[in-house]
Amino acid sequence: MRTAAEGTPGFLSPSGVGIVFLLVGVVVLGAAVLCVTTTRLVRAALYLVVALGGLAVQYLLLTAEFIAWVQVLIYLGSVVVLVLFGLMLTKAPTGPSPDANSAARPVALVVAGSAAVLLVVLVVDAFRTTWIDLETPHGLTADLGTSMFRHWVLPFEALSLLLLAALIGAIAVSRRHATGPGNGPATGPGPTAVPDPRHRVGGEG
Repeated sequence: MRTAAEGTPGFLSPSGVGIVFLLVGVVVLGAAVLCVTTTRLVRAALYLVVALGGLAVQYLLLTAEFIAWVQVLIYLGSVVVLVLFGLMLTKAPTGPSPDANSAARPVALVVAGSAAVLLVVLVVDAFRTTWIDLETPHGLTADLGTSMFRHWVLPFEALSLLLLAALIGAIAVSRRHATGPGNGPATGPGPTAVPDPRHRVGGEG
């Protein structure tokens, strides 16, 4: 990082990159708002696709190609597909869902607005005089791996343990529901026995 970019500006000059970044940010913000305010679950998933895809574009504009493709593969390629499959397998209604209307929307709006203002103030105050040199790529796999396993080993291992605990909990909950009351074998009368025609014929003879 440095204070100013040197050299002749190209097609996407630093000012041009900033403008495109802001425009994509507006699209991401609008898609995120529509995702949490719509009453149609399928549309919410599609708005989530737009929001996460816009974040990947912003990573590309910041020359963080590896992070951008991780965003596409994990969030767009896994999380959103999982949400869509969940909607299809649970036969969720395609129309407006009455459960999506909540009386706590004003409170949620106040909390979300306060959190957004706090984050903006903290980020601007922390990176007020920091500029990113867009002439050199950032987010390379070598730099990311070195930083992660040299400076962030403990949080990385803690996150892996947290994911393992979540996986074990999901398996335990699914097994308990599978063997719980009401899911066992049927105790009612079995199927009606069909007499053997050979016995009937033999008895008549």
